[in-house]
Amino acid sequence: MDRYAINELVKWKDARRRKPLIIEGARQVGKTWLVKDFACKHYDNIAYINFEEQIYLRNLFETDFDVTRIISAIGAAAHQNCIPGKTLIFLDEIQEAPNGVTALKYFYENASDYHIIAAGSLLGLELHRQASFPVGKVQFMTLHPMSFLEFLDAVGERALAGFIAKRDWENIKLFGPKLKDLLKHYYYVGGMPEAVLAFSETRDWLEVRDIQNEILESYDRDFSKHAPEEIVPRIRQLWNSLPAQLSKENRKFLYGVVREGARAREYEIALQWLFDGGLIHRVNNVSAPRLPLKSYEDKSSFKIFAVDIGLLGAMCNLDSDTIVRGNNIFTEFKGALTEQYVLQQLKLKHEPFYWSKPNARQEIDFLIQTNGGIVPIEVKAEENLKAKSLKQFVLDNHPDTAYRTSMSDYRQEEWMTNMPLYCVPVI
Repeated sequence: MDRYAINELVKWKDARRRKPLIIEGARQVGKTWLVKDFACKHYDNIAYINFEEQIYLRNLFETDFDVTRIISAIGAAAHQNCIPGKTLIFLDEIQEAPNGVTALKYFYENASDYHIIAAGSLLGLELHRQASFPVGKVQFMTLHPMSFLEFLDAVGERALAGFIAKRDWENIKLFGPKLKDLLKHYYYVGGMPEAVLAFSETRDWLEVRDIQNEILESYDRDFSKHAPEEIVPRIRQLWNSLPAQLSKENRKFLYGVVREGARAREYEIALQWLFDGGLIHRVNNVSAPRLPLKSYEDKSSFKIFAVDIGLLGAMCNLDSDTIVRGNNIFTEFKGALTEQYVLQQLKLKHEPFYWSKPNARQEIDFLIQTNGGIVPIEVKAEENLKAKSLKQFVLDNHPDTAYRTSMSDYRQEEWMTNMPLYCVPVI
């Protein structure tokens, strides 16, 4: 399967001021596979070290940061001759090696001609614990689950993905019914690579669900293994409240949904743990829809979403019958799934916020900042084309662009654009 993120790795490889690269992302989003595929296509060889498996190497950075010694040891362990520009050095599960992240600074300062990538499970947690972090000496990339366009590629519909990428509205409309069905499949399968691969090979809904449940179980084991013991129960409570949080008409996060009478101070650390681990997305409210959005964010008012729509469906025990029966998927939990889907696609290129008018029933599901302006996005699950909140927002704020997403065809109106849900990746 092709991952579009490989294009970002190619840019990193060719950059004049390249630095060691840290790839973040939730467990099992495909970090290791992506880097190995990249190395296979763009390097003569790869020196691959996995600090979780090769336990004897975990003290590699404890004696000193002599990069000549370290590179020699990496080459010996990987049975590769490390050649600058020809060999990709890949340090996987680097959080298992004390001082591993700190060592990247010395690669940049003393061996910048070597190409080095580091990755690891729950690496975001380790980065926040680092006492000595190589500020300005490393680059970052976040790998997300597979997008809908990547899903189309994987299931043999590359031409349809191409129509969407090129905004070929005539052909998109022609294949609209098929794209709607494929979107429903994506709602169920999601973007975790193992689930997508299984579905592309077998079309077996039960196998997909088994894989998703295994991933959820691995996350639960991580809670016990990596989180401070005293906050593990709260992490589980927060994580298990996700479906209930999203099923509310107003999807603003409420601590009372986690546990009756719960307060923010009891769960702040647990919530941050899930965020740092890449398991949830947090979308903050803005007090005013003005530039720059970041300056107006209200961190006390927010929504949370799962890392992947397929995993969210598994958490809800969403039955595969909702797929084969057609529109049932859009009548059961439809708003939550649709908003999760849109957020997941937007996160690939944007930092979304949302806005709600105080003491009023006006809310814009997502706001993004792009091309020097603010773009409001209202999410509709089906073909319901009423968009009162969006229309009022446009009248009040006069944005250059406004989107309503729905299952209707692409349509450009005077005050907004109706974007089919299966075309959200090109917003």
